[in-house]
Amino acid sequence: MAFDAGMLACVVDEIRKTALGARIEKVFMPERDEIVLQMRSFEGGKRLLINAGSNTPRIGFTSAQKENPATPPMLCMLLRKHLQGAKLSDVRQAGFERVAVLEFETRDEMGFACTRRLYAEIMGKYSNLIFASGEDKVVSALRTVDFSTSSLRQVLPGMTYELPPKQDKEDPITVTREGFSALLETGNADRSMDKWITATFLGISAAVAREIAYRAAGRTDALLGNVDRTRAADAFFEITDMIRNASFSPCMILKDGKPVEYAFCELHQYGSGFEMRPYESAGALLDDFFHTRDREQHIKQRAADVLRILTNADTRIRKKLDLQRAELEDCKKGEEYKKYADLITANLYRLQRGMTRVELTDYEDYREDGSFGTAVITLDSRLSPAANAQVYYKKYNKSKTAKVELARQIELGETELRYIDTVFDALTHAETAADLTEIRDELYRSGYASRMKNYALSKKSATPTVAHFRTSGGFRVLCGKNNLQNEYITHKLAGKNDYWFHVKNLPGSHTVMLCEGEEPSVKDFTEAAEIAAYFSKGADGQNVEVDYTLVRNVKKPAGAKPGFVIYHTNWSCIVTPNEEKVKAMREGK
Repeated sequence: MAFDAGMLACVVDEIRKTALGARIEKVFMPERDEIVLQMRSFEGGKRLLINAGSNTPRIGFTSAQKENPATPPMLCMLLRKHLQGAKLSDVRQAGFERVAVLEFETRDEMGFACTRRLYAEIMGKYSNLIFASGEDKVVSALRTVDFSTSSLRQVLPGMTYELPPKQDKEDPITVTREGFSALLETGNADRSMDKWITATFLGISAAVAREIAYRAAGRTDALLGNVDRTRAADAFFEITDMIRNASFSPCMILKDGKPVEYAFCELHQYGSGFEMRPYESAGALLDDFFHTRDREQHIKQRAADVLRILTNADTRIRKKLDLQRAELEDCKKGEEYKKYADLITANLYRLQRGMTRVELTDYEDYREDGSFGTAVITLDSRLSPAANAQVYYKKYNKSKTAKVELARQIELGETELRYIDTVFDALTHAETAADLTEIRDELYRSGYASRMKNYALSKKSATPTVAHFRTSGGFRVLCGKNNLQNEYITHKLAGKNDYWFHVKNLPGSHTVMLCEGEEPSVKDFTEAAEIAAYFSKGADGQNVEVDYTLVRNVKKPAGAKPGFVIYHTNWSCIVTPNEEKVKAMREGK
């Protein structure tokens, strides 16, 4: 899954073919370790994303739109100063390292023509973004590296840029067949071929190394000693020749519709349970692969406080419910307490103060042989028999009251738990900072403000921004991504004769199809139901049941949590949500 040097070569080739000579119009920095260069070329507008984070480092064209911070970081301001209006004059890969060099023609503060370079080091947790002059003097860097951090290479303003220290490995692009054969002969025969490749050659990821082993021996874990030397060389140079000749075939491997792996070449090593999806461009491949991962990382970073509140609330409620259910189970002894009290009262003439235990005939326990069972009752020796009976009557009455109250408390706890689940689901669909703000406002209104430090509800809440879709029949579909948006759609935007959709018995979004006096087709109903299923907890499932009804049948009970509604008249349908189909119907993204 690593962005290896072969993938970088694929991306650099794509940039050279489509964006060389493009002008930089704008520079954005939506995340603290990610920049986006918006450029204009003869082929139209392009957005080049460079992510130097430790989790998802990469470079490539993107079509994704991200919300930018109100105050741009210092590095973003510096890049805007030097690069806006500049022309991308060259892009290259430094040897077979995971370093992309973007060279720009621009003008300095005095108006003289000059060169600026942007070094994108895509190296896992050591990734970095370094801005330098035409003489390779470091102007600024995303992460500065001083002597206390590394004794091998420092990255500080004013210093000359140097490539990362070389590894003691061979360059797979420059190695010859004779050299490869010689290295193969010296390899440990008991070592797997893929491990040997990654340990011997630069810039080859584990997935590509396994692919070479699979093409050479028909299996990914083949030992070096069991691989035919000629077939090993053929498989190795089949892959490396793609890089030399820039004949890339980017592809993604999916399982059950979820991305598993990607590479600059076709990966045949996976079995029948996997799907290999080819792509025409590396940018589209990376966009699709990292879409979900970027969103989840974005949520973890910006909604850590909300996740903590929800997780703690969920744990607290579940623990409380377990205790209440155990107490409710104990309340079943109430009838037994009443029986003991009745037996004591019926046998007062036989009992005396000071008795600790008595065995009385239980006339409710009738045996087949005509006899009756007995009940052994514990007594308090300090009390009279009548007082002991009153003790058991009090326990019985207490259990009756407790049963009613516990049932009520359990129902409230389960309702709150379902509400917490809806907020968890809303977090998975949050796309912008505004979505997260709405979720925080909702939690504030729901009584969680004491657990949100330094947070205050805005005096005037902004109008919720809902997701807009268009069915193949031309009907508009609105979908909420959190409970505030759900309420806004259902109770403010929708008309009484519009159709309302929601996944059955699962947390999910309110979805409304605006009919405007027309009757949608069966296909339109199906597409709206697929949108509702996709924006729910059943998004990854198959044959998801979705309820739909007219908006006039949907009511919100007085005092209910945000997003909670009831309905009694509805139809149901079964759909399987398809992410690509839903994305294709979406407007404004």
